[in-house]
Amino acid sequence: MTELRITTDKAAIDVALVHRFLSESSTWGRGIPLVTVQRSIEHSLCFSGFIGADQVAFARVISDHATFANLVDVFVLPEHRGRGYSKALMQAVMGFPALQGLRRFTLATGDAHGLYERFGFTAPLRPQSLMERHFPNLYTSQG
Repeated sequence: MTELRITTDKAAIDVALVHRFLSESSTWGRGIPLVTVQRSIEHSLCFSGFIGADQVAFARVISDHATFANLVDVFVLPEHRGRGYSKALMQAVMGFPALQGLRRFTLATGDAHGLYERFGFTAPLRPQSLMERHFPNLYTSQG
């Protein structure tokens, strides 16, 4: 495996690539406007994975850096999958100093349960206590 270089430097993010993946290839952000992606990056802790100068992976954490975090927008570009990059990205996220000692760290996934279980994520202990407002077609129903 070519080593994945991971940074939290927002200036390094290829915002166009992140937007393109989320808006065209993800199951959760299809149609998301560029301005929304830019605002989400501005207000989050972001992890970008690079091979050489090319960004190939991304993850975003929404957190108060004290008690709670939510992991979102995790992806490795399809042509770079199967090389351990998602594990390396998750190791960087889970090892990040400001995300230690949190009472709750959440995420939602449709198909990567095995990856996240390696890092201690489980189904909610009390799912009946969780609630959400969810608008899955928000970006594709606008306009």
